Amino acid sequence: MAEGFLKNEPVKTYLRPLEGWAALEIQELWRYQEVIYLLTWRDIKVRYKQAALGLTWVILQPLLVMVILSVVFGHLARLPSDGAPYPLFTFSGILPWQLFHTGVQRASISLVGNANLLTRVYFPRLSIPLATVLSSILDFFFSFLVFLGLMMFYGDFPTWRFLGVPLLIVLTSLTALGVGLWLSALNVQYRDVQHAIPFILQAWMFASPVAYSAQMVPHGIWQVLYGLNPMVGMIQGFRWSLLGGPPPGAALGLSVLAMLILLVSGMFYFKRMERTFADII
Repeated sequence: MAEGFLKNEPVKTYLRPLEGWAALEIQELWRYQEVIYLLTWRDIKVRYKQAALGLTWVILQPLLVMVILSVVFGHLARLPSDGAPYPLFTFSGILPWQLFHTGVQRASISLVGNANLLTRVYFPRLSIPLATVLSSILDFFFSFLVFLGLMMFYGDFPTWRFLGVPLLIVLTSLTALGVGLWLSALNVQYRDVQHAIPFILQAWMFASPVAYSAQMVPHGIWQVLYGLNPMVGMIQGFRWSLLGGPPPGAALGLSVLAMLILLVSGMFYFKRMERTFADII
C-alpha cells in the first residue's frame, strides 16, 4: 500500500450497503440518545403548553370512555367482567389501549410533522417516531394514577401481580412503535394514509377486549386467531396484573410474537424507505 501511495496511485475505497441486522443501525440510536431525549421532551412541552385543557384532558378522556363503555356494555348489554366491577374492568382495558392508540396516532404523522428536521440535519430517522411513542408514556402515567384512585374507591388494591405492569408497558409501547413505523413511512409516500388511521384504530379497538372479556371468544382456532392481535394479550396481561381473573396464558405469547413481527418488519421497511424521505416530504 505504501508503494502504491508513493507512485501517486489512487486509493480505492469500496462502499457496500449494510445487510441483515446491521442495516437497521440500532447502535446509532444509542449514539444519538440525547437527540431522542430532546425530541421526546419537546413533544411533551408542545402538547401540554398548546392545549387548552392540558393535563385535565389526559385525565378526562379515559374517564369519559370508561363511563360510556360501562353504561353501554356493562349496564345495557350486561356483558361479563370476569368478576371485577365493570368500571374497573373497562378502565384496565382502556389503559393499555390508550397507550397504544396515542403512540400509533402520533408516530404515524411524526415524519410529516418534522419535515423541516428531515431536510436539514442528519440524525437517525427512527428517533422521531420513537420519541413520540416515549412521550405517550407520560399520558399513560397520569391515567394510571386515576385508575389506582378508582381501585381504592372500590376497595381493591394491587397485589404481587402488579410487578408485571412495567414489562407490559414496554411491550405495549413496542407494539405501538412497530405499527407506527409502518404507518409513518407509508404516510410520507401516501398522504391519505393519515386519514385512514382513525378508522383503523377505531376498528382495532372493537377487535380488542377493551370493553368485553376475551373469554367470550370461542375456544380453539378462534382463540388462536384472536390472539394474533397483539393488543389482546397486552390487555389481558394488564387486567390480570391489576385485577386478577383469568391469566393471559398463550394469548400473551401470541401477542408478543405478533409484536416482534410488526416491530422487526416495520424497522426494515422504515430503513428501506428512509433514503427517500427528504426527497418526497
